[in-house]
Amino acid sequence: MSQSDWRKSVVYQIYPKSFNDTTGNGEGDLKGIIEKLDYLQYLGIDYIWLTPVYESPMNDNGYDISNYYKINEKFGTIEDLETLVTEAHKRNLKVMMDIVINHTSTEHEWFKQAYADSDSEFRDYYFFKRSSDAQPPTNWESKFGGNAWKYDEKTDAYYLHLFDVTQADLNWDNPNVRHALYDIINYWIDFGVDGFRFDVINLISKGEFKNSEKIGKEFYTDGPRVHEYLHEMNEHTFGGKDLMTVGEMSSTTIEHCIKYTSPERQELSSVFNFHHLKVDYVNGEKWSNARLDFHKLKDILMEWQLGIYEGGGWNAIFWCNHDQPRVVSRFGNDSNETLRKQSAKMLATVLHMMQGTPYIYQGEEIGMTNPGFGSINQYRDIESLNAFNNMKRVGYDEDEILTILGQKSRDNSRTPVQWTNEKNAGFTTGTPWIDIPDNFDQINVKAAIEDNYSVLHTYRDLIRLRHEYDIITYGSIEPLYMEDDELFIYKRHYKDETWLVVANFSKERVSIPKDLDIEGQVMIQHGNISDGLIDGFGTIVVAQ
Repeated sequence: MSQSDWRKSVVYQIYPKSFNDTTGNGEGDLKGIIEKLDYLQYLGIDYIWLTPVYESPMNDNGYDISNYYKINEKFGTIEDLETLVTEAHKRNLKVMMDIVINHTSTEHEWFKQAYADSDSEFRDYYFFKRSSDAQPPTNWESKFGGNAWKYDEKTDAYYLHLFDVTQADLNWDNPNVRHALYDIINYWIDFGVDGFRFDVINLISKGEFKNSEKIGKEFYTDGPRVHEYLHEMNEHTFGGKDLMTVGEMSSTTIEHCIKYTSPERQELSSVFNFHHLKVDYVNGEKWSNARLDFHKLKDILMEWQLGIYEGGGWNAIFWCNHDQPRVVSRFGNDSNETLRKQSAKMLATVLHMMQGTPYIYQGEEIGMTNPGFGSINQYRDIESLNAFNNMKRVGYDEDEILTILGQKSRDNSRTPVQWTNEKNAGFTTGTPWIDIPDNFDQINVKAAIEDNYSVLHTYRDLIRLRHEYDIITYGSIEPLYMEDDELFIYKRHYKDETWLVVANFSKERVSIPKDLDIEGQVMIQHGNISDGLIDGFGTIVVAQ
C-alpha cells in the first residue's frame, strides 16, 4: 500500500501484555503476536500498532520508557521484534511502533543524571524549578491525580510530571532533547517499522509556568511551539518516507488538528481526539456514574467529521483503546448475548462507515465486554487505584466507587484477549496478570470464526468494504435527523455515489423517519427492517 492510498487502511491495536502469552508467565509477549499473525491477516487489517514494548519499569504499563533502544525483557528480545516485523511484512501487514516522547521514566539514564547532579547537562532535559514559598511552582494537576510537581529535597527543586510521578516531562525547548528524540525515531525507521503512534504529542510544548484557575492544561495543551516542533520532527525523521503517523491529542481542537494533519504543513498523517469519549462524564468528570448522552455523541462525531473533512485534515476514528472501556458495554448493551452481538455490530458499522482511518482494539472485533470486577483487588491500573483512593478519601461509598470503576477504568480493556473457551481463554498456561472475564466460554475468537453471524465476520465485511469502495475513504459526510432520540443517520457522497447509513442505538424496535428513502443496494445489514421499523440495535447501509 503506497503513501498515496494509506487512508484506505485499517489499523489493529495490540496491547502486548494482554494479547497472547507463549511462556506461561501470565503476560503476553512478542512471540505471542507472531503466533497470531495469520489470524490478523484473516481479519483483513493493514497495520498493527504495538503499544510500547521498550525497556520500562512498567509503572504505567510501558508508557514510562527507561530505554528507547532496548526491548523490555518481559516481551522478548530485539530479535523477536525483528522476526515479528519480517513475518508481518510477509503477510502484507505493516507494523507501527508507539513512541512516548512527551516524558520519560525517571529510570531513564537522562533523568537519573539530571536528578543526581543539578549541574548536569541533562538537568535541562526536564523541567526542574525552584519555588520560594515551600509550595510547588504552579498548582497544575497531574492527569493521574495530585499536584504535577514532585519535590526533590536534595536540590530543593521540583520536577514536572503531567502524568505519574515516575514520568518526568521532557523539555522540548532544548534542541538537544529534540535531536536525541529524532535519533531514536530514525533508529526505528532504519529497523524497518512502517509508522508511529505518538503518545500525548500535543503536550510537548509548554507555555508559561503560571497558576491556573483549573488544572493547568491551558498552559501546555496545543502549546505555543507545538506545530513548529512537529514540522521539525517530520523534516528530520519520517517526512517524505512511506510511513504512516498518528498523534494522540489530549483536549485538542478541530482547528489545531487540521493543522497537525494538513499534508502541506508536513506534521503528521492523522490524529486521535477523545471528545466523543467524554459523553458519559458528568460535568467533564471521568470518575462519575453516568450513561451515554446520545445527542452529544452524534453532535461531536459529526462536528469532527465535517470540520476535519472541510479543513483538509485527517481523523483516526475509534471506539476503543487501552485507555478506554469496552464500547459494547459502554454505548451498546452486554446484558445478554443477542443484544451484545447486535449492538457490537451496530457500533462497528456506525464507526467504519465514517471518514478517517479506523482503529480496532484487540478483542473489539469479537465484541469483548468490560470484565465486571467486583473487588478493588482485581484492578491493576495505577490511574484506577489512585482514583479509588481519592474517591474513598472524599467520602464515596466503596460500592459506588466500584460501580464507577466498572464503567470507566482503563483495566476494562486490558483483560487478556479471549482466544478459546479453554482454561484462561487460551491466553496463557499460567496465571494471567489480570483476571479474565467469566464470559470467555461464549465470547472468544474460535467461536467467532465458526459463527457466520458473529461480530468478527461483521468486522471482516466492514474492512473489505473500505478496501473496495472509495466512497468510504474519500466521500463527504452529511448528517441527517440529528434530533432523533434513537437513530444515528448520515449519508456519504463521492462523485456520483451516495450511501445511506441508519443505526438504532436503542434496544427497542423504532420507526424510521417516514420521509427517509432507504431503497437501494444493501451493502450491510443487521437486524430486521420492515413496515417502516428497525430492530433494536439494527443497522443498514444502502448504496443509492
